[in-house]
Amino acid sequence: MPSTRHLSPQQLSLLTAAILSIPISIAILIFEPLWWVAPLSFIIIFAGSYWLILFTLQTFIYRKIKLIYKLIYQTKATKREEFYYKNILPQKGIDEVREDVEAWAEQRKKEIETLQQNETFRKEFLQNLSHELKTPIFAIQGYVHTLLNGALHNNEVNEKFLASASRNIDRLVNLLDDLDEISSLEIGEMKLNHQPFIVQDLIKEVFDSLQLQAAEKNIVFGIKKGCEFPLTVFADKEKIRQVFLNFSENGIKYGKENGIIEASFYNVDGNNVLIEISDNGYGIAEEHLSRIFERFYRTDLARSRKAGGSGLGLAICKHIVEAHQQTIHVRSKVDVGTSFGFTLPAKKE
Repeated sequence: MPSTRHLSPQQLSLLTAAILSIPISIAILIFEPLWWVAPLSFIIIFAGSYWLILFTLQTFIYRKIKLIYKLIYQTKATKREEFYYKNILPQKGIDEVREDVEAWAEQRKKEIETLQQNETFRKEFLQNLSHELKTPIFAIQGYVHTLLNGALHNNEVNEKFLASASRNIDRLVNLLDDLDEISSLEIGEMKLNHQPFIVQDLIKEVFDSLQLQAAEKNIVFGIKKGCEFPLTVFADKEKIRQVFLNFSENGIKYGKENGIIEASFYNVDGNNVLIEISDNGYGIAEEHLSRIFERFYRTDLARSRKAGGSGLGLAICKHIVEAHQQTIHVRSKVDVGTSFGFTLPAKKE
């Protein structure tokens, strides 16, 4: 006998009809002791009860359940769904239907939570974008108005104001370029120029280009001991250069005086190369790590904006790595340092 938790309407009707028919037939046999009366009564009562109960269940219960399922799917039933409603649903027990509805409700709850979270991120993004645009625009506006109000003819300040306005224009252009690049990466419009290259050679080029910036804080670049053996990857060299530059510049901006920025490389499984760029800087608090690759997300607003940058660098790095069908991660501990890592496909021999 099937579990009573999962009885279909037909099974429930059969069980209920049997429970009704057997005692009534026995009672009839007691009052009318003819051998053919009891079986005949049982057959009539059983058949009549079965069809009445089944009709009641399907008409007044499962018809409502079908409406609930249609509401769940929120669409006009397709042929496949009609087949489901007519043939599969009537075979389900009430508990199975309840489990379906509870599963649907849980799924919708998760979708609503995701939408609410995305809405929060959207608001934060628009607020941050507004702030990032306002800062250089208002600065340019202030310098231009000051120059127009007479400072243009003051040789002591006019060149200084124009130079400051020019720097803010460059910052605005860089911001718009970053926004354009990240938009292209997100919608998959940017094409990657895959080519084989040695990652150690590329990181050395990046480190060399940043020597002057690093020297201001006495930060030293290096490749981790044991990771010098050349590893060849197959990727877009210039895009990966951009990733290296961003991670290294972050290490300089948020690194400590007399610190170190170190790169390490590992051949994971013959198919992928793991690359990590680490520093011994101030680190990132754990609550920020899950959002560090979001656009404009800053762990320390005042310090980050003072350090410069568009706030899009890490988001661009994430999209570049994912465009290579690879993964990116970050590990960090406050006052210990930060390590950014990602994988790239190894060059096939």
